[in-house]
Amino acid sequence: MFDNLTDKLDSVFKKLKGHGKLTEKNIEDGLKEVRIALLEADVHYKVVKKLIADIK
Repeated sequence: MFDNLTDKLDSVFKKLKGHGKLTEKNIEDGLKEVRIALLEADVHYKVVKKLIADIK
């Protein structure tokens, strides 16, 4: 379970690092992928929602 989550989060950060300059669109896309990865890892919805809101 944690290996899959780690792989997905690594993928998100690699995509973000691949951009020369981060835009709001890049960040929104990355946060969407993080949200999905956390939910697929059975993290409670309210925890995911709060984490994403805090990051924004």
